[in-house]
Amino acid sequence: MKELEYPFDSEYILKKSKKIRRQLLESGAGFLDKKIAVLGGSTTHDIIRVLEVFLLQQGIRPQFYESEYAQYWQDVMFDNPELEAFHPDLIFIHTSGRNVTAYPALTDSAEQIDALLEEQYEHFRVMWEKIADKYQCPVIQNNFEYPFYRVLGNQEAVYRQGRISFLNGLNEKFYQYAREHTGFYIHDINYMAAAYGLDRWADPFYWHMYKYALCMQAIPEFAFNLSNIIKAVFGKNKKSLVLDLDNTLWGGIVGDDGVENLEIGQETPMGQVYAEFQHYLKAQKEIGVMLNVNSKNEQENAMAGLEHPEGILKPDDFIVIKANWEPKSRNIAAIAEELNILPDSLVFVDDNPAEREIVAAQVSGVAVPDIGTPEQYIRRLDHAGYFEVTDLSEDDRKRNEMYKANMARQRQQMNFGDYGEYLRSLAMKGTIRAFEPMYMARIAQLTNKSNQFNLTTRRYTQGDIERFANDDTYVTRYGKLEDKFGDNGVVSVVIGRKGSMEETAGPADRPVLHLELWLMSCRVLKRDMELAMMDSVVEACQACGIHTILGYYYPTAKNGMVKEFYGMLGFTKLREDEGGSSVWQFDIPEAYERKNKVITV
Repeated sequence: MKELEYPFDSEYILKKSKKIRRQLLESGAGFLDKKIAVLGGSTTHDIIRVLEVFLLQQGIRPQFYESEYAQYWQDVMFDNPELEAFHPDLIFIHTSGRNVTAYPALTDSAEQIDALLEEQYEHFRVMWEKIADKYQCPVIQNNFEYPFYRVLGNQEAVYRQGRISFLNGLNEKFYQYAREHTGFYIHDINYMAAAYGLDRWADPFYWHMYKYALCMQAIPEFAFNLSNIIKAVFGKNKKSLVLDLDNTLWGGIVGDDGVENLEIGQETPMGQVYAEFQHYLKAQKEIGVMLNVNSKNEQENAMAGLEHPEGILKPDDFIVIKANWEPKSRNIAAIAEELNILPDSLVFVDDNPAEREIVAAQVSGVAVPDIGTPEQYIRRLDHAGYFEVTDLSEDDRKRNEMYKANMARQRQQMNFGDYGEYLRSLAMKGTIRAFEPMYMARIAQLTNKSNQFNLTTRRYTQGDIERFANDDTYVTRYGKLEDKFGDNGVVSVVIGRKGSMEETAGPADRPVLHLELWLMSCRVLKRDMELAMMDSVVEACQACGIHTILGYYYPTAKNGMVKEFYGMLGFTKLREDEGGSSVWQFDIPEAYERKNKVITV
């Protein structure tokens, strides 16, 4: 919905949130249902009201638990049957500087201030630990915004007795906790208050009249930023930028003006603007955002522009470069197909509003932001939060290289008439093991991202993954795959629960393995990794006396490609309901023949 895309009209959203909510719910979109507990140190009703519409826009249909006013700590620390029965998928703790109960006095010594700082921090730490122990779900915690006045003036951050100094120390303790604990995320309202304007953000009228920790007009900005963290936690981030060239990556039209006359670099103010934008995009690549080009240009001119000596981005920084005279909507679809991802993983960046409108109308799901003028490009893309970072893994950092290696594999495939011969030429090596601590974060990340090759599309936190790994009633497997072109990292996950024949007509006490999750990254499709994973699951079953495996398929808008996956592996379909959900059975023969023939495991 255009009204919810950044930059948006906050006043409109505040006035029309109910209408927007109704329209989104009636859209027929396939929503991910999540339970979110909002524990507030101030009034939270309007935050929840606006947060809901942004989450619906992100494809998440939330159900909320809301604490009573300022009962955030008590709700966690004391028995709370209502919150316990709610079983939250995520807890958001909405506190602010108003919830700091004691600040240093001007007469306090350094030792007294340190003790006070530890006391305030412990108030929160014990609550976080209780949540981790009792609810085992992700937590989002506000940091502290700066106060709206400075008793010590410009020395407020210098003297230990200053409130800014104290809040900086408290924030740093929060950050250190986040570094050391997975599934714990900081909502940076200190940055938000600064970006919005602290005087407006912290208008005392709204606190004393309504007990809002921020002004009413800032709530949409607050809720939007919070929704970006939530959608990232639940695997709704975008994956790739698709970039125009002329007047987007540089000033001017390379085909008309010539490379020598493009504005890029330090010679002109506008050249500096474009250079700064390219630096920003390069940094996005370093956190795993894939960069691609979609330009109406001759290929030769496009490559010459990208080789400009003052340019920061070079041809090697991009995975796919489409420089031609085809409709950009057609190029966008081709880029998604070549990357083997869905169009809704793409963000199309183009200075031309006409091109943006065509792509938005013709390619469903692609994000098409209004990037404004060149001076606004960075801010508008950055504030939109398409690539919100929650966990930054080594696989994220290497994503561009992995996909480029995939393109090399596709080119090699064209040289072979026999597909089996091609697979053998890749010299593939797989590592398949039970879940290990080193890869817990990546495994959890995959369960929240993979959509096309995911049989049940269940989503798990890192805490869930660690629990499965330490529970003998579960069989867990992760798979890594590398070949002569490079290492694909962790690409497949299987979680099986040991149980009985409850889903079949067989003896009720017969032990079986229920496959609760089977997923694989689409970048290794048709590489026989699924066969190697099957072999490993069978081996695990044989080791614990299980001779029957039950597989489940739950259809979504995106995973139709694996509807008959279990049949391909030799399973027998037991039943299928009207919605398309199906149950499959595989009886392991005594002389099981390994299915994988080409991957050395």
